[in-house]
Amino acid sequence: MAFWAGGSPSVVDYFPSEDFYRCGYCKNESGSRSNGMWAHSMTVQDYQDLIDRGWRRSGKYVYKPVMNQTCCPQYTIRCRPLQFQPSKSHKKVLKKMLKFLAKGEVPKGSCEDEPMDSTMDDAVAGDFALINKLDIQCDLKTLSDDIKESLESEGKNSKKEEPQELLQSQDFVGEKLGSGEPSHSVKVHTVPKPGKGADLSKPPCRKAKEIRKERKRLKLMQQNPAGELEGFQAQGHPPSLFPPKAKSNQPKSLEDLIFESLPENASHKLEVRVVRSSPPSSQFKATLLESYQVYKRYQMVIHKNPPDTPTESQFTRFLCSSPLEAETPPNGPDCGYGSFHQQYWLDGKIIAVGVIDILPNCVSSVYLYYDPDYSFLSLGVYSALREIAFTRQLHEKTSQLSYYYMGFYIHSCPKMKYKGQYRPSDLLCPETYVWVPIEQCLPSLENSKYCRFNQDPEAGMFGAELSWKSLALFL
Repeated sequence: MAFWAGGSPSVVDYFPSEDFYRCGYCKNESGSRSNGMWAHSMTVQDYQDLIDRGWRRSGKYVYKPVMNQTCCPQYTIRCRPLQFQPSKSHKKVLKKMLKFLAKGEVPKGSCEDEPMDSTMDDAVAGDFALINKLDIQCDLKTLSDDIKESLESEGKNSKKEEPQELLQSQDFVGEKLGSGEPSHSVKVHTVPKPGKGADLSKPPCRKAKEIRKERKRLKLMQQNPAGELEGFQAQGHPPSLFPPKAKSNQPKSLEDLIFESLPENASHKLEVRVVRSSPPSSQFKATLLESYQVYKRYQMVIHKNPPDTPTESQFTRFLCSSPLEAETPPNGPDCGYGSFHQQYWLDGKIIAVGVIDILPNCVSSVYLYYDPDYSFLSLGVYSALREIAFTRQLHEKTSQLSYYYMGFYIHSCPKMKYKGQYRPSDLLCPETYVWVPIEQCLPSLENSKYCRFNQDPEAGMFGAELSWKSLALFL
């Protein structure tokens, strides 16, 4: 059958759900159920309408879980990139990449990677308990290194026994953090011995910079006895020499963190290329074999596949074939709409590939695979942040393209919960097909796997029916 939208047809074969089958999340042998269709061709607008009704593609197969029957309900999740602010853990990943590119610095110990390897629906992503544990360990290591560096610089002219007291205090900090108690700031003090340190009977020494400022201020006041100086504060307060500076505590944007300038002698060079995968561009064809080898190694090491799988044809069918028709309207993004591979090139070789669809309203993340030798760079997290930044870039020209879809969110599957960390984000109500902020959905999901998120009792299925009736059906 074919769905007509605009001038071009979407041609699909529909396969209604008849049986239950094995679930890839909870491993229930007969718990999963979904409807599906084989899409021979599909317009990007039709697919946009479908994913806004809970559908999802894998290669050319487009499917929708039967939400109130399947063992692990899968809710479509989208992030709002225009309001996105990276979290503390996101910033760590970006800084880790910058340090690696600038200095070749490789993280040591168990903090080398975050347990998230893909934004795909069946990705193996680790669990929250491990993430929290790694966060605490990374925080402790960073704080420990900072204190140690401070002690080394301050104690160069001191005797050996003095830093020992400081290191003992540092050990106490480690015990405090290890216990899970919050520690916002830590000050380490030593008691000066007689004859050493500052004389407490005298006023504290002032920095030379402060003294110079004070002298200049007095000189200007003598020249302007009326106090008519630009930048002076209101009457009743001590005058200020310079106008108040703008606050520098504004958080850095995602782009500031990603594209921070590197030194000319940087150890590594990272380049991100977007190549059209369907129909395959010349750049895609030229790099297909190298891309496949990265995927094959990823499957062997990360997912423990045997060396003879997947084959190149399986790789092509799963991650390269797409039903989406390429479209390049004048008011669309420069690269056009359709299916693409976002390739991450490090020093001239591919180390990761993000499979994405660029649609009228969103960038939809399909899959990510990477070279396991670079697991320490947390490429799953890094690529998601790059894709969010890419969505923001596309939005500058195409204003309606303003969302980043991350596939399905499964609250009952710990390995999938990481998707909820990209805030603000919304879940799709499975009954009314309206988007609801994830914070409002989580309490309901704690009580039941399947939930209606829209609390409006008057809302029904009209939106979904209208969407399907707007498409002409040909048998």
